[in-house]
Amino acid sequence: MATRRSASLRRLCIAVAAAAALAPALVPGLAAAAGDAGTYGLGHDLQQHSPLKQVNRATVKHLVPVWNLSLSNNYPQETQPLVIGGVMYATTTDATVALDARSGRQLWRTPVNLPQDVFAEGCCGSHNRGAAAYDGKLFRGTLDAFVVALDLKTGKELWRQQAANYKDGYSMTGAPMVAGGVLITGIAGGEYGTRGFLDGWEPATGKHLWRRYTTAAPDEPGGDTWVGDNYLRGGGATWLTGSYDPDLDLVFWGVGNGGPWNPALRNSGAQPHDNLYICSAIAIRPKTGEIAWHYQFSPNDPFDYDGTNELVLADLKVGGQMRKVILQANRNGFFYVLDRATGKPLAANPFIDRINWAKGIDLASGRPIDTELTTRIKQAPEMAQPEQIFPASFGGKNWSPMSYDPRERLAYANTLNWGYVYRTEKQEQSKGQWFIAVDFSGWVWPADGKRGFLKAIDPLTGKARWQVESDIPYMGGVLSTDGGLVFTGAQTGEFMAFDSHTGKKLWQFQTGSGIVGIPTTWELNGRQYITVASGIGGAYSLFAADPRLNNVPTGGSLWTFALIDGK
Repeated sequence: MATRRSASLRRLCIAVAAAAALAPALVPGLAAAAGDAGTYGLGHDLQQHSPLKQVNRATVKHLVPVWNLSLSNNYPQETQPLVIGGVMYATTTDATVALDARSGRQLWRTPVNLPQDVFAEGCCGSHNRGAAAYDGKLFRGTLDAFVVALDLKTGKELWRQQAANYKDGYSMTGAPMVAGGVLITGIAGGEYGTRGFLDGWEPATGKHLWRRYTTAAPDEPGGDTWVGDNYLRGGGATWLTGSYDPDLDLVFWGVGNGGPWNPALRNSGAQPHDNLYICSAIAIRPKTGEIAWHYQFSPNDPFDYDGTNELVLADLKVGGQMRKVILQANRNGFFYVLDRATGKPLAANPFIDRINWAKGIDLASGRPIDTELTTRIKQAPEMAQPEQIFPASFGGKNWSPMSYDPRERLAYANTLNWGYVYRTEKQEQSKGQWFIAVDFSGWVWPADGKRGFLKAIDPLTGKARWQVESDIPYMGGVLSTDGGLVFTGAQTGEFMAFDSHTGKKLWQFQTGSGIVGIPTTWELNGRQYITVASGIGGAYSLFAADPRLNNVPTGGSLWTFALIDGK
């Protein structure tokens, strides 16, 4: 009896200590502690790299699940959870959830009340990629294009602002960010005849501070790169999260494809125009939204190559000199290194094997060297015969973020390996409807069946130090650590760890549904944890019609892992 009482007393003391440790995290305004994962991308540099190394090449074999939480829905789980002071915050399409990060016990759940027709009329898939935390508040976007602020402690809604009308084809799927004291949000909907933009908000009140449209009007710099009023429906969505350099006080944000994809219709059949700022990186001043510089990856893009992939900040030796740079593995198949202060391209090389839309990138002008095929397509409002284009509209890398290890000076990315059958056609715009004016009815799969590769890429050359092939491409994000590990997930459900030096798979665990989300890692009381969301869905499962995914169950959940017995 005494033994049982002593054991009960010990458990009570542990519970009280845990509650006391968690309590400070719920005090509004408390800064994130060491070991937290308090921002999307594990920092405003979006490196997706952690200095934690308790879980490493030698110990990863002892990695086990410590808890699993159902997210109570069947939507794709593309989120990256935040962890602040022992509390985890995760977003889904229909809810925001806070939980005890040690046990997985739900602390609060705030529903997102969506209109039923948003799934039929809204843009771009039913997913959400994450939140931002600042000054005691959690900020997120919703599928019907609202920005919402919640109290970190209770989940109570503090303010809500409408960014756009979902019936026009807009939605919000990306994580917001806070830079220079301003909450910044992007927008999705580039395939719906919309006009892209970024918004700045006052975090405390939700007051709208500024809007920066990403298709230039006639009276703005770049306005002469559009014909007539086509800029008003010219695309340029901003659907992924930007990065931030506080020393320069610049936010770097990727801008998406032109609308429609058919460039001859954007330009009214005239000679090709660049259509700024589609398919670009833009540097903006967070307090005003003013554009400081831009770099356009794919001028007058016909192929949905976007420019929205993550803009990773790094310090890299270029030509024998250390430079502050931006790294991007663009959907167009080229890996770019840009000067962070000016946007000047320092390197641009293929990181995939087959590209037929461009011969290369001219660093002097910064422009791609179009092939004859691309030149012809840009001037064809309606093609008589389809052409095979490489890479496909999915790109050489899709949205799922790569990681960058500053010690190894390597980027780790899930890359894609197929093309598509492409033909421009004429189409009239209808409000709130899919508007691309292109028929892409077929995919060109690789003969050997290898549709994707996890690659360790040298940013300056685009060449792979190693690669791991996959028949079904990996569509989740990548996490690297100082433990010499690279984590990612498979659409068939396996969460995996690879040796960052060799690419050898060292560990895996079956999560029960496909992984298309972003892994994260964090530390609490000296113990390293790794978390990933599981839940099949996303663009590949929607458009690729891969029968091998037919038996992968839906169902969203969060999995958290640590070393068994703290080994």
